[in-house]
Amino acid sequence: MKCYVHSDRFLRCARRAVILGGLGVFSVVPLLGMREQAIAQPRNQPRNQTRWDAARRQMFETAIAGNGVTNKAVRASMRSTPRHEFLPKAQWKHAYLDMALPIGGGQTITSPFVVARMTEALDPQPTDHVLEIGTGSGYQAAVLSPIVATVYSIEIVESLARRANRTLKRLDYENVLTKAGDGYLGWPEHAPFDKIIVTCSPDNIPVPLVQQLREGGRMVIPLGKRYQQTLTVLRKVHGKLEHEALEPTFFVPMTGKAEQLRDHTSESTDCQLVNRSFEVADDQGYPQGWYYRRRAQVVHDPNALAGEKVLRLHNDIPGQGAQALQAIGVDGRHMQKIRIHARLMGTQLRAGQTDEQTPRIELVFYNRGRSPIKQTMLGPWTGTFDWKEIGKSISVPQQARLAVLTLAMYGGVGELLIDEIDIQIVTPD
Repeated sequence: MKCYVHSDRFLRCARRAVILGGLGVFSVVPLLGMREQAIAQPRNQPRNQTRWDAARRQMFETAIAGNGVTNKAVRASMRSTPRHEFLPKAQWKHAYLDMALPIGGGQTITSPFVVARMTEALDPQPTDHVLEIGTGSGYQAAVLSPIVATVYSIEIVESLARRANRTLKRLDYENVLTKAGDGYLGWPEHAPFDKIIVTCSPDNIPVPLVQQLREGGRMVIPLGKRYQQTLTVLRKVHGKLEHEALEPTFFVPMTGKAEQLRDHTSESTDCQLVNRSFEVADDQGYPQGWYYRRRAQVVHDPNALAGEKVLRLHNDIPGQGAQALQAIGVDGRHMQKIRIHARLMGTQLRAGQTDEQTPRIELVFYNRGRSPIKQTMLGPWTGTFDWKEIGKSISVPQQARLAVLTLAMYGGVGELLIDEIDIQIVTPD
């Protein structure tokens, strides 16, 4: 279930660039004390884990602690849970990069930071009975396992449900119960639940899940339309739901009953970006309509042509991330080409830790099964330059049903200002 993953070439570039799938930011933080490290050690692991321990520690220090996750139990579980064990062996080398990765069945394992962010928002307690919708690989359930009483997890893809169950049993996560089924319907036999975590996006809150949430309980769920979702915390107070919007996000759609109820008329395939001129910002100065934002601030600029504001990507630490992403609907059956156009300015732009860590714009196309099928790039850019127009025409694969646009420093250093970015369908002559 979970977030989107880019192509193998992107994985290689991302590994070197250290900005990973739009979901990861690397920075340096102090090591934790032994007391926090000692919590929730996973079981039945091979003794020779030096390589994975070091990679997991690096991931934790940069993507989790370095990005503001403060809950001690969540931090400890993220530091000790062996993510590679929940991936196909072909993906082990990428296991501790902060990015979504394919697990089969057209699904992916969520990036570590998003797992930590959602788990922290759930406010897990040692006595909690938690329902998870979307087992996927079993990684999220494993993270929850040491810090709650019981995890009940449902996966609609039967092959994934069986594999996750085997993995969780092999690693002795004894308080995790899984089943194959439609998560929209919940698991009434074990209700009510203290907490519910949903790792796929429905149009609306599933009524059965609300009914199975205990009074005073909490649900963390991505809500919204196909390409514009918000990670939301719901609290059940006196039988009614209180909403708290956390941040924009992008998850795969909830299937099964939720898919039958979905309003597909809202799923535009006209390549229209939201807030393309960056005139609308949230309370923290991040551009609304864009997600997985890191060091991406909306600022006033007297030279802005599209309005009064521009997007500022800025990074002082080589290898650190700065980015904003947005997904758009495309349909390769009805369009042959699109054109990207943007206006930008650079100040002291240079490569980060490697030559490939340079600012650029990337667009990745996905097919109906959510597998990446094509990637294209504008840039990279280095040096200092005044405002300039850039553009590129791109052929759309016939199988394309979705595209993800990434504006990023990719580990590069300096400042990149973007006044406006637009994507238009090219009409054949």
